[in-house]
Amino acid sequence: MSDKTIYIQEIEKLKNDWNYSHALEIAQKYLSKYTDDYRLYEELADIYLFEWNLVKAERAMKFAQNLNPESATWLYLSWYINISKWNFKLGVELLEKANELFPNNPEILRNLGWGLNMVGQSKKWIIILKRALNIAPDDILIMEDLGVTLMWDWQADLWEFYLRKAWREDKIEEMRKFL
Repeated sequence: MSDKTIYIQEIEKLKNDWNYSHALEIAQKYLSKYTDDYRLYEELADIYLFEWNLVKAERAMKFAQNLNPESATWLYLSWYINISKWNFKLGVELLEKANELFPNNPEILRNLGWGLNMVGQSKKWIIILKRALNIAPDDILIMEDLGVTLMWDWQADLWEFYLRKAWREDKIEEMRKFL
């Protein structure tokens, strides 16, 4: 395993442990040594997105994009920047390209589906969420999104099933208020 792989894993572990401030310190430390590693800029962007610092996140994304225009990660993270600006159309375009570069990634598909819904393509959202759930059958976020989507599409026989499967009884009660 190379040094570069190890430090990316170290940053990811810190983020998974919700230790974003230390992850930021480590990313900046390694960035002073490996200025050409686009993944470090992607890590910075992810950390800045967590902190809701969109300006810094976007700046880091631009560096990552310039270093590796074909990275699916910067495209995926750019989705979050664009939805924060209510630019769902561009966000969907970015996720579609990320899906081409990194096909069948359940998280990319889940977000792509949501983005398609936001631009008025809810039927596609259902299809994409079902595909994502086939790939990751235990993913609770996908089940929850699918349940909510089916409810809004008036597929009463299915929406409750997926929300129960995702252990979201609270959502079922909340949704029943709208029926």
